[in-house]
Amino acid sequence: MAEEATIDQTSNQERQPTPAEFALPGLLQLTGCADYSLNNPDTLTKYKTAAQISQKGLDAVIGWCQEGEKIVSICQKGDDLLEKEIAKVYKGKKIAKGISHPTTVSPSSYITPYTPLTTDSEEAAVTLQGGEAIKIQLGAQIDGFGTIVCDTIIVASDKDKDEKLAGQEADLLWACHYANELLLRLMLPPGLLATGTDEEKKKAAMEKAPSQSRITKMLETVAKSYDCNIVESTTSWLFDRNEIEGKKKIVLAPENENSKGEGIPEVGEVWGVEMGISTGTGKNRILEKRPTLHRRTTITYQLKRPSSRKTLSEIVKKFGTFPFSLRQLGDEREAKVGVVECVRSNVLRQYEVIADKDLAPVARVFCTVAPDKEKYKSGKKITDPEILKLLDQPISKPTSGKSKNKKKKKKPAKKADENDDDEEDSSSDA
Repeated sequence: MAEEATIDQTSNQERQPTPAEFALPGLLQLTGCADYSLNNPDTLTKYKTAAQISQKGLDAVIGWCQEGEKIVSICQKGDDLLEKEIAKVYKGKKIAKGISHPTTVSPSSYITPYTPLTTDSEEAAVTLQGGEAIKIQLGAQIDGFGTIVCDTIIVASDKDKDEKLAGQEADLLWACHYANELLLRLMLPPGLLATGTDEEKKKAAMEKAPSQSRITKMLETVAKSYDCNIVESTTSWLFDRNEIEGKKKIVLAPENENSKGEGIPEVGEVWGVEMGISTGTGKNRILEKRPTLHRRTTITYQLKRPSSRKTLSEIVKKFGTFPFSLRQLGDEREAKVGVVECVRSNVLRQYEVIADKDLAPVARVFCTVAPDKEKYKSGKKITDPEILKLLDQPISKPTSGKSKNKKKKKKPAKKADENDDDEEDSSSDA
């Protein structure tokens, strides 16, 4: 994985490991269960290896996303790269490994990951447009320890690719960044990063974790600071081995009472943290497009059609319980037929193609990400003092050693882009 600066700007040798290095897009983990505990060095190594591959894939795909490029071609190249990198690790060992999430490139208003098929001529012809806020998502898994990363970029048009982006698009990315930064801090168990005397640490640890409704309210304050809204039912999940949608979840701006989340993060848990921001209302709608992203469920059913059984057998062998695209199967046309009975019998779950209700631009991240300050300029800022105080809090505990390469601590929440000459670096942690 490419070396990246942490929030406290310490050196790579002396800083705390980032969530990306553990393939944990949320909290650092201290304990686990059974033989798959993160106390087990092998588990940590597998997470870190998967994270490195995922980040390398994301960086490559971002570079390929240029105006006029076909989305399906980019997705295929991304999967090819992931498979190539995965094949390099754990050679000769009886360990399941593969893609934990296919490469997806979602157009501006799309909320869910989008991965077109080569056999659908209209979808296969879709190209990237200049000025689009596209979402790139992919991931790798080693021995069932899956990593998923997602980032949002604005596709530069040929005529202004060297210009600093301003306006609504820049506001969208900054809103998504700060909302995600705040969410990570709100998810940390109370007192985990407390400093001071033992009494002060004990007092901090006794504080009650914020409710999910409180979390949503604070994040909405951030979004509205940039004239944006939280995407309806944006969900962060508890991760487990071979499972990316565990029993506990945090649902932001739930659609209704039935879609509310339950549970709070605890030390020893792995969470996938997602943030979605829209320049529109944040409401969503299902598009009339073929679902091409699927995932196997735990439901068993005696499939009747030979094509269905053949397709399911290939899915189980290649992907286990991780998401996959129909274009990743051997015969794409046969797969489109084979999944029909599988979906109908709930053996497979299909992910509908969902977009913003108003078709407004949407930004998503499944990681900690900071927009490049040299490219994106927003004239808006966050003013809520409670939120600014939280954003000033580091994600990881400071190390006892002194950094050899200290940098000025970044506080863009208060003065985002007010000074074009600001030379502070930004970071992107998956």
